[in-house]
Amino acid sequence: MDNKFKNFIPNVKVYLFIIALLLGILAFYNINLLFLGVVIYFILLYYNLRSSEIKKNEFFKFIEDITSNIDSAGRNTLSKIPIPLVIADSEGKMIWANNFFLENVYKSPYGKNINMIISDIDLNKVLEKNISKMNKVAVGEEVYDVLINIIRSKSGKNVYIFYFINKTNYYELCDNYNNKKMVVALIEVDNYDEVVKSIDDINRPILIAEIDKKINSFANSLNAFVRKYDVNKYVAVFEQQHINKLMEEKFSILDEVREIYFGNKIPATLSIGIGMNAENPYKIHQYAVAAKDLALGRGGDQAVIKDGERFLFFGGKSKEVEKRTKVKARVIAHAISELINQSSQVLIMGHETPDLDSIGSALGVYRGCKQKGKTAYIVLNKVNKSIEKLMNKINNKEYEGVFINNETANIIANDKTLLIIVDVHRKNFLENPELLHKVGNVVIIDHHRKSADFIDNAVITYIEPYASSTAELVTEILQYMNERVELTKEEAEALMAGIYVDTKNFTFKTGSRTFEAASFLRRMGADLIEVKKLFADDFKTFIERMELIKSAEIKNGIAIAVYRQPIDNFLIVPQAADDLLKIDGVEASFVLARVENEVIISGRSLGDINVQVILESIGGGGHMTIAGAKLSGVNVDEAKNLLEEAIKNYIKESDRR
Repeated sequence: MDNKFKNFIPNVKVYLFIIALLLGILAFYNINLLFLGVVIYFILLYYNLRSSEIKKNEFFKFIEDITSNIDSAGRNTLSKIPIPLVIADSEGKMIWANNFFLENVYKSPYGKNINMIISDIDLNKVLEKNISKMNKVAVGEEVYDVLINIIRSKSGKNVYIFYFINKTNYYELCDNYNNKKMVVALIEVDNYDEVVKSIDDINRPILIAEIDKKINSFANSLNAFVRKYDVNKYVAVFEQQHINKLMEEKFSILDEVREIYFGNKIPATLSIGIGMNAENPYKIHQYAVAAKDLALGRGGDQAVIKDGERFLFFGGKSKEVEKRTKVKARVIAHAISELINQSSQVLIMGHETPDLDSIGSALGVYRGCKQKGKTAYIVLNKVNKSIEKLMNKINNKEYEGVFINNETANIIANDKTLLIIVDVHRKNFLENPELLHKVGNVVIIDHHRKSADFIDNAVITYIEPYASSTAELVTEILQYMNERVELTKEEAEALMAGIYVDTKNFTFKTGSRTFEAASFLRRMGADLIEVKKLFADDFKTFIERMELIKSAEIKNGIAIAVYRQPIDNFLIVPQAADDLLKIDGVEASFVLARVENEVIISGRSLGDINVQVILESIGGGGHMTIAGAKLSGVNVDEAKNLLEEAIKNYIKESDRR
């Protein structure tokens, strides 16, 4: 090919240079011959330029002919390729399509935008992220996978080639396979004993029969196999195609059972755990067990779906009913005592930014360990405003070296260490999450509703959402850990403060067990006047709280207050949320404020609105009436928008108007 090009454009520059050199030499010998030579030289030069121009034109025509032949072959190939294909310009306008596209996908594409076929495509994102494939694109009754080839241009006028691979049969097969997958549902009447005890003997069989009828009707609507394997427990197996229907209905069976009434003073509630998308039937059943345990741990009256590693929650409208017994507390206390005896040392840890319930519970557990002769430490990195007064009060030789930071805890922890976690069960909220992988055994004592990201490697998990506080649970356990409990006055007051703060002065979530625990602590020397002093504010804090309350906006019984200035004492946030509930007509309150580099949200409710469900949707958690969240990477106004959207979704799902 190179030789052929040389025939078209011969290289004569060397010859012309030699002729010019010879003419220069001739000038020394004969000037007349020089004149004639110059004339002849220019004639040759003109002839060469003219000849070169002709040869160039012939060359470019030759190249054009080749290009035309190649383009013609390409177009012919694209037209006959057995895959629907369309070409669009940089604005998405379709400029060419092959016959297969015209016959099978879209008859008249020219001049129309590709969005008419692929509705959710964004060419800017395709170009920016170099997207080469889009799956499951529905066009009429057919389903395609679309391959995208981008022909980039420096001018910005890119060309997009879309190949439509028909995958209708494949996706129909996949959908049919997924629809026929087995789903296991474990159903439990979670307050069966309480409901049965609250009804007259004559109506008891009717109530039980009605519950059975509702659950069997629910199973029949799903074409499910259902069996009752205990007085209050059922198992149902059905196909996965019914899951979407259940989710759309928000598991209406929960409401139907709750509305059953034959003179019972307590409404019956269900806890449903559903397992799906596991490798085998055994694993699906294990998923269902985990889901039901989570539903019960969150207070019951709800359905939880475990879809692989993902959890979905529905229901949870009812208030928790106290169901724990002293027998369970004694069993847990005995088991914890055995683990303490077997361990070389004990580390006690609460949640990050601990409150009085967290630190009070930790001090109670510490005393229980010391009475058993074990070395115990409390992991605490920083003293915040909410626990500052208590920490100053216990600043004596008795607790010298007891409080250690993360670095020290990581060094001394080993496989013979027992880690007792109090007032938290979520990995991301721990004071030091690394300890979970450094110790031999883990124990959890908490009263918050169980969340999806709970710690799953604990030997003992004592989560009781029916309790007022973790301090109440620890107080009960202490009474069974040792024959004679010996709490210091400061420890008794710390535990009392934990109960006091979480019950809002013994007004929220208090049961008979709460007052029994408080009575025991009172006998141990707790002084309520001293406890109350732990909550006393200085004048500046009081003014800040009033300003925070003043900023509240109230709509549909929900108050939202925002403090846009950074604050040091984050304790005023939950205090302001509590105070807002004192306003007539306010059913729930949310207070937002920036603390350091994060936005914290405190939510409070009188019971009709579940603040835990609202804040859980944006990464928080807690109880039905008391909950909180901590958001990073957003400002206060952005956090408020997220909260308002979560409230809007909650009201929509709860059918509130």
